[in-house]
Amino acid sequence: MEIKKILWPTDFSGNAEKAVPYVQSLTQQYGCEIHVVYVIQDIAHHKSWYGEFGESHITDLMDWAHKSATKRLNQICDKYMNSGSLYIPHIAVGDPAEEILKLIQKEQIDIVIMASRGEKGKFNFGSVTEKVLKNSPVPVTAVPIVPDIPA
Repeated sequence: MEIKKILWPTDFSGNAEKAVPYVQSLTQQYGCEIHVVYVIQDIAHHKSWYGEFGESHITDLMDWAHKSATKRLNQICDKYMNSGSLYIPHIAVGDPAEEILKLIQKEQIDIVIMASRGEKGKFNFGSVTEKVLKNSPVPVTAVPIVPDIPA
């Protein structure tokens, strides 16, 4: 199997960072592209809480989330990715599992490497990882999250 494109989904958590050594190892071995995706929750389609927000307020919040995600993705590139690697950041809005699966198809990803659970996960295997694993057309490596082991 030839690996040309790796997808690493991140929620910017320490758990997600535990997948980085696997991404780096495959990148060094195969010289492949690293696609990193962060999915912003779409607050425009949620039920109101504590009253309604105006459209301009929602737009401002989504703009801020996008700028913040862009900054964080660039920080990840500077911190973890080798200077010789092609690093391609992606920001999506919506359901994380759905957006990850869409990106696999769109970018013709060869393998997905992700943490077995994200920041909010209370169980050893998170719902996003489970959905991606069960529905992905390409291999998915779920890096186990073991408490008290640093990234």
